[in-house]
This record gives sequence, structure tokens and C-alpha cells, in this order.
Amino acid sequence: MTVTADGPLPSAPYDVTVVGAGVVGSAIARELARHPHLEVALVEAQDDVGEGTSKANTAILHTGFDAHPGTLEARLVRAGSRLLTAYAAKSGIPVEPVGALLVAWDEEQRSALPDLARQAVRNDHHDVRLLTAAELYAREPHLGPGALGALHVPGESIICPWTTTLAYATQAVRGGVDLHLNSRVAKVSRHDGVHTLTTARGPLHTRHLVNAAGLHADTLDRLLGHRAFTVTPRRGQLIVYDKFARDLVRHILLPVPTALGKGVLVAPTVYGNVLLGPTAEDLDDRTATGSTAEGLAALREKGRRILPALLDEEVTAVYAGLRAATEHDDYRISAHPEQAYVTVGGIRSTGLTASLAIAAHVTALLRDSGLDLKDPVDLEPVRMPNLGEAFPRPYQRGGDVIVCHCERATRGEIRAALVSTVPPRSLAGLRRRTRAGAGRCQGFHCGAAVRDLFERTGPTR
Repeated sequence: MTVTADGPLPSAPYDVTVVGAGVVGSAIARELARHPHLEVALVEAQDDVGEGTSKANTAILHTGFDAHPGTLEARLVRAGSRLLTAYAAKSGIPVEPVGALLVAWDEEQRSALPDLARQAVRNDHHDVRLLTAAELYAREPHLGPGALGALHVPGESIICPWTTTLAYATQAVRGGVDLHLNSRVAKVSRHDGVHTLTTARGPLHTRHLVNAAGLHADTLDRLLGHRAFTVTPRRGQLIVYDKFARDLVRHILLPVPTALGKGVLVAPTVYGNVLLGPTAEDLDDRTATGSTAEGLAALREKGRRILPALLDEEVTAVYAGLRAATEHDDYRISAHPEQAYVTVGGIRSTGLTASLAIAAHVTALLRDSGLDLKDPVDLEPVRMPNLGEAFPRPYQRGGDVIVCHCERATRGEIRAALVSTVPPRSLAGLRRRTRAGAGRCQGFHCGAAVRDLFERTGPTR
């Protein structure tokens, strides 16, 4: 097991290589690690796992109640939700089952709620319930005026997306997978049953190839001669409100969905903040993760209707993520046995929830394509550091120095992250592992101390 970020790649061919170390690619690598006779590589273009869509989403563990019945997405989200809930409990990933309210603000939206309830039942979610306006306001007293009713979905939860990806990658590496960072794939060729990937760090050879490249999945797919889908980056901007806003909202507040997605929501986070967003902007630029004045103003205007008091609270941060939208309404997961190649595209915002089910599905496709998957074993469990406010944090045990006072991140947990199986190679990566610098002052007070720990203890870059 190795984690590398520079130097040449191994010359011997791997049995399987997964391109893309987001939440889906890391989950696939973890599932393949259950077969210790395989030589497996996880290849990532950036310097850390979860650097793309996986780090910048709404952090919701979906039930799949509103998925299109009969689609692959509906099936995998439904299965993945159960799998990830159980995995999170065993691995220390913070999850809070706060439930969701699908709020209707006009008669057209209210008339759509019964159909959404029936759709939820078709997706095997029988505990949804229609609420009157009075019942809705009893549950959410700070909701803006004028709501006519809601659909209550008890099973929706909030989760830490950073820890989820990191847990998968950690378990994969400990199970024998080689993680190669800073290894963007530029070309692919195949000769005598072996793919050769031309990467930023030189060639890498593999017999089977899995494309989990997210926003760049269609680009890699075309290098293999396929044109089944085109990724259109869909930017979602979000506003993170301070922890003092947390008492304003008890559930995930969802709008009635549109063709562009689930729309603008208000949701608590496991870190104690409140999210407002996302926007849904189709772009051409696959790197356009900046926020805009127009986007943030539009979010504030919608937030004013949903939860008026929220706009009086302090903003801790803003961020934007790009979702890998395609022209299709379903996941684009397909096997090409003649090439020993599997495409995993068009996963969008439900990929976090479906990740473990996607991994099992892709592994089955690899088996059907000729990969020998004999004698699977159970991986050694991992126990991740808790980042959630609803669960015990290291500072509460005492005996350690708090470095980041906004997020109560201790020196011990920062040092532990820096020498972990998959250590951060940047301050941003360290923030996702410890919350250090992610609070209301955004590192103004603790930045120098955190940087000093990083530079003295962190991995060689």
C-alpha cells in the first residue's frame, strides 16, 4: 500500500486502475481492496482525495424518495443510503437523521405534493406524510410566512462528506490499494490487453480500467472511443451561516424540485452551521468554482422567503461546487468488456449517498467483464476522527491544546491528521480533516499556528 504524489509511477501493470479519487472512485477502490489477490491503483489528478465535486456539495444523505422510479439512480441511491448509514455508524462518520420538509409556497406546488408522496412510495419510502400549514409551522416556527403545506420525509439526513471520502480512501490504501496523486490522465492506449495511461507523472499500465473521473468522465470516455454522454458543469453556489443560526432550523428545508435539480434549500450541517443554496448554473468552464455577486444575491433573496431570520445572521463562508450534469436523467454506468473498461459518469449530487452501492455495481460489471474476483475478504474497519457537533469531540476530553478556537480543533488531532494513512498535502486538505481554520474567523487567529504545525509535521510535498 502506498500513497504517492510525485516521482515516476510503477512500471508493472495493475490488475485494475480507478481514475478519480472522489467519493465514488474511492468507494470503488475500497470495494476492490476486498480482493487481496488484485493489484489495484487509484489515480487522482489533484493532490488529495475528494478535491472535486465531493468536497463541495450540500452534505445530505438522501433517501432517494424523489428519484425517478425504475432508474439505475433510484435503485443505487436506495441501496446506497442504507449501506452508507450503516458504514458511517461503524466508521465514526457523523450523520444526523434530521428529516426533510418539502415546502410548498403556492397552490401549484401544493398540488404537486401528493404525486411526490406517491413517487416516494414507489421508491419504497412509505413513511412520508403530507402536512398542513399549521403542522408545518409547528415543526419549523421560523419559516417565512405564506407556506401552504409540506411533505415530511423522515429519513433524510445530514452527513460529513469530507470524512466519507477519506474513510473510503483510507480503507482502500490500508487494504493494499496504491493511491497516486497529482496524476492527471492525458491519453489512453491499449495493446495486448493492457491499457497505458499517459499521466502527469509518466505512464501507468493496467489490465482493467474504471473511469470515475467526475467532471472529466466524458473526456476520458472519448479517449476510449465512446460518446455516450457529455458533461455540462452545473455550478452550485452556497452560503454557510454561523453556528448561532443553527437554532433557526430543525429539518432540511427543500423546495418542490424542478427540471434543473432539487433547487435552493436551507439545511443544518453536522458541523453546526446552516447552509443556503445551491444555485444551478450550467457552464462551459469545468474549473469555474468561484462564487459570484449575482449568485449570492439570488440565494439571499430566496433565503429571505424560506427563513427570513437567517439573513440577520453572520456568514462564515461561501463556496461553489460543480456537479457533473449530463443530457440524461440517469447515471451513465456501462461496461465495455471488449476493452476491459467501465464508465461511471453523470453521477451528480446523489453520488455521495449512492457511493457504496455504485461500488458494488461497478465491481459486478468488472467481474462480468472477466476480472477474477475470487475470495473476497472483510477489510479492517476504520474509525475516523469525529468532525460533527452532535458527537464527542477531542477537545472535550481535555489534556490537549486547542489551536483553532472557532472550531475547537486541537493540536493532537491536527498532528494525527498530518501523519495519517492519507495525509493532507495542503492547508485546505487539513481543514477538511480537522475543521481547523473553517470557523467564523476563517483562520485569522489560528492560521500561523496551523501552518507551523503543517510545515513541521506534514508530508513532504
